[in-house]
Amino acid sequence: MEEIILQILDALRRGETVDDRALVKLVHVQARRAGGDKRAFAKRRLLPFYQRVKREDPERWARWGITPELEEGLIKVLRMKPRRSASGVATITVITKPWPCSGSCIFCPSDVRMPKSYLADEPACARAEQACFDPYLQVSARLTALSQMGHATDKIELIVLGGTWSDYPAEYQIWFMRELFRALNDDATVGESGSSARVGSSDESGAAFAPSGSSAAPASFGPVAASVSPGSSAASASFDPAAPAPLDPVATEAVQREVTDGRLSYNQAIVQLYGTSTAWQEAARVQCATMDELEREQRRNETARHRVVGLVIETRPDAITPEALMNIRRMGATKIQMGVQSVDQRVLDANGRGIRVAQIERAFSLLRLFGFKIHAHFMVNLLGSTPEADRLDYQRFVAELAFQPDEVKLYPCALIESSRLRGRYEAGEWRPYTEDELVGVLIDDVLVTPAYCRVSRMIRDFSSGDIMAGNKKPNLRQMVESRLRARSEQTGERVQEIRFREIATSEVDVRALRLEVVPYETPATSERFLQWVTPEGRIAGFLRLSLPKAAAVEVLASELRAAGCEPPVQPGEAMIREVHVYGMAARVGEEGGAAQHHGLGSKLVERACELACEAGYERINVISAVGTREYYRHLGFYDHGLYQQCKFRTEGMLHHG
Repeated sequence: MEEIILQILDALRRGETVDDRALVKLVHVQARRAGGDKRAFAKRRLLPFYQRVKREDPERWARWGITPELEEGLIKVLRMKPRRSASGVATITVITKPWPCSGSCIFCPSDVRMPKSYLADEPACARAEQACFDPYLQVSARLTALSQMGHATDKIELIVLGGTWSDYPAEYQIWFMRELFRALNDDATVGESGSSARVGSSDESGAAFAPSGSSAAPASFGPVAASVSPGSSAASASFDPAAPAPLDPVATEAVQREVTDGRLSYNQAIVQLYGTSTAWQEAARVQCATMDELEREQRRNETARHRVVGLVIETRPDAITPEALMNIRRMGATKIQMGVQSVDQRVLDANGRGIRVAQIERAFSLLRLFGFKIHAHFMVNLLGSTPEADRLDYQRFVAELAFQPDEVKLYPCALIESSRLRGRYEAGEWRPYTEDELVGVLIDDVLVTPAYCRVSRMIRDFSSGDIMAGNKKPNLRQMVESRLRARSEQTGERVQEIRFREIATSEVDVRALRLEVVPYETPATSERFLQWVTPEGRIAGFLRLSLPKAAAVEVLASELRAAGCEPPVQPGEAMIREVHVYGMAARVGEEGGAAQHHGLGSKLVERACELACEAGYERINVISAVGTREYYRHLGFYDHGLYQQCKFRTEGMLHHG
C-alpha cells in the first residue's frame, strides 16, 4: 500500500497526471512484486490506508513529505465515485422504519422488511436494515463510507425516504430528525468492528440528558428499530448493530409469501409482524423526542463540522396541507419529494393512486408559497398508458402552469413479484415497453424538460433479480443520453434539462460565465430561475426565486388562521427557494476548485434581491437549511420565524431588520 502511495506522490511531484488507467498499472505492478492478489491493493483500500496512517502514525506520514497541494492531488486520484459529491454536497439517504401505508398503488412492491414501495436489496434499504432503521447509525455508517471514499462531508444533504412521512406519529418524526442532526453534530463514525464510535446524548455542555421517551408508545401499533441502539436516548454501550433483528426469519418469510400471493395486504402483514413484537414495541417507547430537543440539535448544527445544507422528506400530494408544511419546515426540511406518477386522472385511477389531479395542483401551489423545492416522482409505462400517452402526460406535467416541477425522478414502471400489478400482467392487461419504446419516450421527455428542471434519476435501485418484467438495465440513463447526443448532432435539438448541462467535476472559467434569468408563471407565484452558464450552455450554478401573488398569499393566510396558526409568509415578501453552485464538494471555509468559492452564490442572491425589489416586494425570505444559516447571516439575512429574511432599502440594497 505504502509503495503505491509513494509512487503516486512522486508522479504528482513531477507534474504527471495519474488517472484511473495509470493507477491500475501501479496496482498490478505492486501485486506482481508482492506475489499477492491485486484486489488487496484495490483503489477502495488505498484511501482508507492513507487516512489511517495520517491519523494513527503521524511520524510515518510526515516522512512522506505531503504538502496541502500534494494531498489534494492524491485525494483526487484515490477518490471513489467522484460524481457522488460533484453537485457540491455529499448526500446521505436514510430510511424510516416499516409502517402501514395510507396508499394502495398496484405498482408498489410490498416487502414486509421495508417501508412500502421499497425493497431490502436496494442499497440504502440494505444499510438501513443493517442499522435496524436507527437514524443515528445510518448517518454514522454513511459518514464513514463517504470519508473513506475521499469525499468532503462538511456539507450534507439528508434525504429521508420511506413512503409518506406524515403517516408516521409526530413523536417519531421529531425523534428521527433529532437523531439525524445529533449524529452529524457528534461527528459519529463507525469503527472497524461496525459499532458506533459515539453513544448516548449530550447537551451543549456535554452533560448527558435524560431519555425523552419515557411516555407510552405513540400508537397502539409500533414497528420500530429492532432494538434500542446507539443514537436512541436510552442507548446501551453494549449494543451490537450487527445483531439480528428479533423477528423470526421463518415467520417473516411466511408472511411475505402471503402478501405476495395476495392473501394478506401489506398493512395487515406489518401489524402482524411488528405490532406483536415486544422488542419493537419496547424500542418505540424511546423513539420520541420534543421539538425543543430537535431545535437544540439544529442550533448545534449551525456551526458543526458536518452541516445540513439540505433536508428532504418524502410524501404524497394528498398529505400536503398548510399545517403539515408548517411542521415539516420547523423540522428543518427544505425540499419535498412527492409521488405524482401521472397527471392523467384516468391513469391515476387505473393504478390505485387514490389521488385527484386537483390535489396535485394544490400541493404544488402550497409548496411554492412555503418556499420548498419540489422534487416529483413521475412514471412511464403505467397500467392504462401508452408510449404516446406518456409523452403527452409528461409534456403537460413540465409545461402546464399548475405543475412545472423543480426536479423529477422520471423512471419506468417495473414489475415486482409482490406488487398487485402482477395479476394484471398475468392477465395480459399490462406489458412492459420494449427497449426502443422506453428509450424513445425518455428521450422525448428529456427534450421537453425546461431549463429550470432537473431529471435526477431514470431508474429505481431495484436489482435485476427482483424485476419480473420491465427494464433491468442499470445504465438506462447512459443509453438515453448517448442517443440524445447522437440525435442532437443530427437535428440540432438542444437539451435544456439541468443534469445534462451540469459542469459536475469539471473546472470552469468563472470569467466566461454569464447570468441568465428564465421567467415562468404558476398559479400562485411568478418564478425566476437564475442560472450561471458557460458559453457552451453548461450550468455552473442557479437560484430559484418565487414572487408570490398577493391573492394566493391571502388565501393561505386565511386557511392557517382558521387552523389557529400564524401564517409564515406575508404579502410583499419574495422567496428564495434554492441556491446551488456546482463543483466538487469542498470543506466549509476552504478554497475549492470548479465553480464553488468564487462568490457565485452571493451574486445570485444579490441579483435575486434586485429582481424582487424591482417587482415591488419589500422583503425577501430564504428557506435556508440549518447548516446554511450562518452563510445567509453573512449576506445580511436575519432569523425570522421559519425562514431568514432581509428587507430592502428604497435603492434595492439589503437591509437588516
